Amino acid sequence: MSDILIIAGSPSASSKSGALFEHIRQQLAKESLTSRVVSVRDFPAEDLLHAKYDSPVFDEIKKLVENASGIIVTTPIYKASYTGALKALLDILPQTALRGKTVLPIANGGSPAHLLAIDYAIKPVLSALGATDLLQGVYIVEGQLKVDSDGVAVFTDELRARIDDSVARLAANVRPRAVPVSA
Repeated sequence: MSDILIIAGSPSASSKSGALFEHIRQQLAKESLTSRVVSVRDFPAEDLLHAKYDSPVFDEIKKLVENASGIIVTTPIYKASYTGALKALLDILPQTALRGKTVLPIANGGSPAHLLAIDYAIKPVLSALGATDLLQGVYIVEGQLKVDSDGVAVFTDELRARIDDSVARLAANVRPRAVPVSA
């Protein structure tokens, strides 16, 4: 069981995404949280596109979502919206799958023009799945994240601060809160 489930919504293999996930996973580990990445690419396209809700290939992700305390949803922005593959995967989840979860959306786009896609496209879908503890999203603009020759994420200082702050807020929200001792 992982404390945090990272759902990767990109239909293409990208070293940038992998480097970003590795950085996030390291930050979560510093917060003493375990994590796991699941990608839309992990599932047969036919099952996703034909919405085979009862396909056994989705049993594991349903269980991972159910058991996670927090969820990070990542997606590139294409034509002012998240990917269709991500939507197809989210549609497979039960209606209240994100109830009681802290959710952090992260999106990347070619320009700042689609910054509001997080608030106007992604968050409504996450809310429809029961998410009530939705953190402020992180929008990554082309050029803020690169990958060095060793496959390590290289962030602008501003982006690194936003990601690390968001991961710290996620960690603070998912940790069990101490129950006050009554006198």
